Amino acid sequence: MRITPAQAEQAISAIRTHLGGEAAVWLFGSRVDDSKRGGDVDLYTETPLPGILLRETVRAKIALESIFGRSVDLIVNNHRKERPIYQIAREQGVKLA
Repeated sequence: MRITPAQAEQAISAIRTHLGGEAAVWLFGSRVDDSKRGGDVDLYTETPLPGILLRETVRAKIALESIFGRSVDLIVNNHRKERPIYQIAREQGVKLA
C-alpha cells in the first residue's frame, strides 16, 4: 500500500468529517500495488447517509488532496444506485476503516 499510516488516518478523518462519522473507506487502484509508481489516489467510501450532496463530496475531495498533495478520485456510495466501480473497489481495494 503506497500511502503512509498517517495519511490513511487523516483521510479517514476527513471523509468522516464531511461524509458522516460511520463512513467506511477503501483505498483502491494503483496505490494498493507496491510495485507501481506515481499516480493519483483512488478512494471509495460508503456512507449510510442518503442525503450526501455534491457540496460535501467536493469539500472532502479538497481536504483529501491537501493531505496527499496530489489528485484524489473520490467515489462515494450513498446507496442510491449500485455501480460496477463499487464492487471493484470493495473487492480489489484495501479497507482503511
